[in-house]
Amino acid sequence: MTPTILVVEDEPAIMELVAVNLKHAGFLCVSTGSAEEAETVIRSALPDLVILDWMLPGQSGLALAKKLRSEDRTRDLPIILLTARVHEEDKVRGLETGADDYVTKPFSPKELVARVRAVLRRRAPHLAGEAVKIGDLQLNPANHQVTAKGQVIELGPTEFRLLFFFMTHPERVYTRAQLLDEVWGDHVFIEERTVDVRIRRLRAALGPVGEDERVKTVRGAGYCFQAG
Repeated sequence: MTPTILVVEDEPAIMELVAVNLKHAGFLCVSTGSAEEAETVIRSALPDLVILDWMLPGQSGLALAKKLRSEDRTRDLPIILLTARVHEEDKVRGLETGADDYVTKPFSPKELVARVRAVLRRRAPHLAGEAVKIGDLQLNPANHQVTAKGQVIELGPTEFRLLFFFMTHPERVYTRAQLLDEVWGDHVFIEERTVDVRIRRLRAALGPVGEDERVKTVRGAGYCFQAG
């Protein structure tokens, strides 16, 4: 599950610097030079995080951030503002707009990547790329491996993403529609019953090691992953 980062930056050299370092860190990167282009990208497919330059031609990055926070579909989209504005009042203004973090130019590419990981860890832990363990069940996204009680559990790509999401969001009930958005992506249009099929496959794979009962059906609501 590789996170997609949208970089909105009108300076080509900085855009390339950010994109290259994100790709080297294992992220997918989409770049645009204006807020208007960014909106087109977001309408097509929701990224996992936006790195947004404050000063852009046309609509400013700050205005775009406000718009993203005002709409239901993008309200929880993680945003990092990237800007030459260094004054404290500017930082406060940016954060009050709804940005999750604020990075000033010039910046260290390594620090920016670290901040991207930190924001994802807070806002979308299933995208941060770190191993997660619940009871005897351990999932490592780096090598795409799931183990329990010393046994390797074979999972298909979709079941792997589903389990990763569940393990990073335990004890919460998710509807089929929510799981489709979170695991498949909100730009993918498939039947909600597809979730039931994948849940059955996931339980079947976890059954031999006794971990299938963690995936609970909540009648009339959806599914929940139990950590206890």
